[in-house]
Amino acid sequence: MPRKKIYSIKDELLRKGREAVLAAVQIYNNPNITFKSETFITLSVIGWTYILHAYYRSQGIDYRYYKQMNKRRKYDRTKYGAYKYWELERCLNDDDCPLDNDTISNLRFLIGIRHEIEHQMTDKIDEYLSAKLQACAINFDYYIIKLFGEKYGLNKDLSLAIQFSPITPDQHEALQNNPHVTSSVRNFVVDYESDLSDETLKSSRYAYRVLFVPINAKRQGQADQVVEFIKGDSPLAEGVEKTYTLIKETEKPKYRPKEIVDIMKSEGYIRFSINKHTDLWKAKDAKNNKYSFGTVVSGTWYWYSSWIDIVRNHCKENKEQLL
Repeated sequence: MPRKKIYSIKDELLRKGREAVLAAVQIYNNPNITFKSETFITLSVIGWTYILHAYYRSQGIDYRYYKQMNKRRKYDRTKYGAYKYWELERCLNDDDCPLDNDTISNLRFLIGIRHEIEHQMTDKIDEYLSAKLQACAINFDYYIIKLFGEKYGLNKDLSLAIQFSPITPDQHEALQNNPHVTSSVRNFVVDYESDLSDETLKSSRYAYRVLFVPINAKRQGQADQVVEFIKGDSPLAEGVEKTYTLIKETEKPKYRPKEIVDIMKSEGYIRFSINKHTDLWKAKDAKNNKYSFGTVVSGTWYWYSSWIDIVRNHCKENKEQLL
């Protein structure tokens, strides 16, 4: 294939990729549109697919699906004869993928959310996903510049979305318990993030969080700064981190029944069994949501630590039968 044609196709892929992500950000920042996250994810997936196709093309890597037939390749085609190119997930799985692990985790998260929402109606999930969407946009700008040069950057076009009302801890809790976020989306998030390392969960490549703190301006002009950068080891930074830690969300540890039985046996209650555990929770109606002893994740019930305390007290009260 002539070299000139390769680069013209690559440039066209990059142009389409840039436009897809720019459109995603513009739609997300439009106050008159409520279907923000769903549209952002769809367009961003398209944008990332285009720039990874451009990268693989520039590296001479064939990103079409094919079957190896002896010494020749038989390419998969659509009903009307077009080549079938790799989707984003296949691009991420390739050994030559140029993205770092946290950026890949961010994209896998968005792909998973897309799978959960593409066949059902959703509403008001923007705040629930915003940190991941912001990271996705910033990552895209970083990598299109890193892989193809400054001229392709979006940093002059992308901007932070402005929110006109502050979020209090109570409001944040309401967002996390938003009934419009379907259980399938919640379950996917829990399942997906339970497999991620602490480093990835805290990485700005995976989820980009900005903390806005009201300040009392003591110098003229200081109050005009929307975002003020401070050194990480400064007294102000230490105070902000301590304050933020008090309100940031934490994921409760979850336990399967066998784990609870093993815990009780390790504490000496060797006759405590799965059957006894089942009898106990049924007798106490422990799966009733009003007690908050556990939760359902992807169709499977998990127990919280508060239930383990109940089980432990039961074992102590019946130690003669269980020791």
